[in-house]
Amino acid sequence: MTGTGHSKLNVVYLHGLCSSWMRQDKLSHVELFRQDQARVDYIHHRASNATTKLNPIGKSLFARVPAIIDYDINRYAFIVNIGLGNPTKFFSLIVDTGSDLSWTQCVPCVNCYDQKNPFYDQTQSSNFTTIPCNSNYCTQLEYFGCSSTLTCLFEERYMDNSIVNGSLITDTLHISNDIIYNFVFGCGHDNTGFFTHEDGLLGLGRGPHSIISQAPQAYNKIFSYCLPSGPDEIGYLELGNSALGVKYTPMLTDPDFPYLYFVNLTAILIGGEKISLPPTIFSGPRTMLDSGTAFSHIPPTAYYALRSIFRKEMSNYPMAPPLYNLDTCYDFTNYSQVVVPEISLIYDGEVTTNLAFTGIIFVFTKSQGCLAFAENEDDNEFIIIGNMQHRTFNVVYDVGNLQIGFGANGCS
Repeated sequence: MTGTGHSKLNVVYLHGLCSSWMRQDKLSHVELFRQDQARVDYIHHRASNATTKLNPIGKSLFARVPAIIDYDINRYAFIVNIGLGNPTKFFSLIVDTGSDLSWTQCVPCVNCYDQKNPFYDQTQSSNFTTIPCNSNYCTQLEYFGCSSTLTCLFEERYMDNSIVNGSLITDTLHISNDIIYNFVFGCGHDNTGFFTHEDGLLGLGRGPHSIISQAPQAYNKIFSYCLPSGPDEIGYLELGNSALGVKYTPMLTDPDFPYLYFVNLTAILIGGEKISLPPTIFSGPRTMLDSGTAFSHIPPTAYYALRSIFRKEMSNYPMAPPLYNLDTCYDFTNYSQVVVPEISLIYDGEVTTNLAFTGIIFVFTKSQGCLAFAENEDDNEFIIIGNMQHRTFNVVYDVGNLQIGFGANGCS
């Protein structure tokens, strides 16, 4: 790998004022809420069937990368602009902490959706190589197979039921001012599901295929980001560097899901007071940080307690109809200013995140603003801290030292 040592670039929303995609058609909000719930259901389903054997298919340098964040309900996607191949072609990839394998759509295309840039064409790159189906990179995939020429085939199945099929290959990755040679990624030829205009995905999970694992010396197994609070604000994604002013909580590992990021949520505060809950509600490595889920999903016991206090504190505002699975909504039509009770999440080590307004209330319209939390089906399911509750914080994933850091005022 080669690089300049550090480069710093901005993050904006995909449909923000700076984006040419702002006026493109979007899925209905009902469909996008459904997709977000489908991702959560997939996580919980996988957790409840963790011992099931999965079958193969057919059998320190710093890089601060430009990213665009989609403000649709389920598509709060960090879009990073990267380059592939020699000569370099540029692509906009979703960044997902819940995925390892990076991929982009490729020619020849059996089934592809419309995307922003032309499809990747491996025949146009002098650095492209195939990967044998008996290689570790191939057999470490969850779903893999062999082509007629004994090269690796892959299938990625995502939490919202989207599926990508294709070939596992290597090429040169250009990310900001850094160059990673022989970068392993998927070349998707048959892609179905809830994709919009992104060119693919950049995996930031903990598994062997993620960019953090493929360049451990370059990036020291660390990355950080700040998600902006709205479509006109700016955030960042940074590989190879932490952030100032963060406080760390242990990064936990669930043996059934070693590629995901877990922490220990110990308490929820509302209005500065700790919600009274049974001590077992937050026990074990059951709290997952997931940039691909929009709303946090917490145990019913915790949710009902939070909702009850929240409704009492918000009793001066008229209630509005529920918004899909958000059942505590308000009509702010006649209010020029809205005051909500402060909500804080406490992690092991007394790491406190005082949520921004956008982490407390999701404003769909002025007549429908809802508590930005949802309940799980039962108290034993994974707690999922979605990206609504990451916003404006510096969030540092220090995989090498097994810790995750949170710091206030990372971005607007």
